[in-house]
Amino acid sequence: MSTARTAPTVALTVEQLWQPAPGGSGTYIRELARALVRLTDVVGISARHEGEPPGGPLPHPIVASRLPRPALYEAWSRLRRPRPRGVAGDADVLHATTWAIPGARQPLVVTVHDLAFLRQPEHFTARGNAFFRRAWRTVVREARVVVVPSRTTAEDCVAAGLDAARIAVVPHGVRVPPIDRAALDMFRAAHRLQRPYILWVGTLEPRKNLGVLLEAFGQVARATDDVDLVIAGPKGWGGAGEHVRATLRSLPADRVHVIGSMTFHELHCAYAGARTFCFPSVWEGFGMPVLEAMAHGIPVVTSAGTSMAEVAEGAALLGDPAHADGWGDMLLHAVGEGHDELAAQGLARAARSTWEAAAAATLEAYLRACPSIAGA
Repeated sequence: MSTARTAPTVALTVEQLWQPAPGGSGTYIRELARALVRLTDVVGISARHEGEPPGGPLPHPIVASRLPRPALYEAWSRLRRPRPRGVAGDADVLHATTWAIPGARQPLVVTVHDLAFLRQPEHFTARGNAFFRRAWRTVVREARVVVVPSRTTAEDCVAAGLDAARIAVVPHGVRVPPIDRAALDMFRAAHRLQRPYILWVGTLEPRKNLGVLLEAFGQVARATDDVDLVIAGPKGWGGAGEHVRATLRSLPADRVHVIGSMTFHELHCAYAGARTFCFPSVWEGFGMPVLEAMAHGIPVVTSAGTSMAEVAEGAALLGDPAHADGWGDMLLHAVGEGHDELAAQGLARAARSTWEAAAAATLEAYLRACPSIAGA
């Protein structure tokens, strides 16, 4: 039997790129596709749209359905139709990059970013929960290989009934834009940031564990008047919680800056200008903000026993997300005498996380799904 390996042609769902704010899944799709086209032939699959996605043209052709997104998602979810057509239907493997999973003639690979709908069903509408649960049943029933971004998410999938042998752990890469001094100065002026600051970014929701950060910053504020706190990101669900609101009211008003949603450029200005990044989330499917902060050379303090600790690989300070004890001391160390060493460790760690490596590992997942092409 021949052992020659031929790269399979891939049909890749790219619908998330048309979301008003593509977010993490949109970034994943665009960056993965950009790297994959250097390794094999790729064609995108989308719903019906007018024009290119907001981020500009992709490095591969797109086969659009005749259906708009809502109808296409429902048809895929309930009927497993329509199947990809044309060159997308002729591809060797179909890769569903989110929970929108087409019916496939060819072997199916699905990316499961997290199982948030099982961990926190209250976060989603009844309709959303039903959609995600149908999608999960489709994954278990049909997917040859399930790509996950972390061992943490792999363990969640196994606990939810998926055979571990079908899982491929493929960590994300990271690519951040250079931010010059003029852009930093404009960002600081726009948000009246006159002192060095500790940064948190994310969607405001209970699992982000903002109370631990605020209690830790209270210790920092009592120890030094030279560091502020910046909280950046859109409102999510569940409210801030009375404990968080009470803690926030107890902090000096001129030391805490809540700046809300940001553009992509503003987000990376916020990272690049930070003294330290703190992310005490209880759980994440991956924890991209940790890797983005490291790629900007910013020391990171995050949660032990989570995917963020997995991502950090020893290059961050880790605390127990269930208790505020110790977080203040870690932040003082990261903004002070430990800053330069932690920054260097983070940069070295982020340099190992490339989208080229993620694409190569994803290609291996395709070969697992297509053993005849792999030469097995």
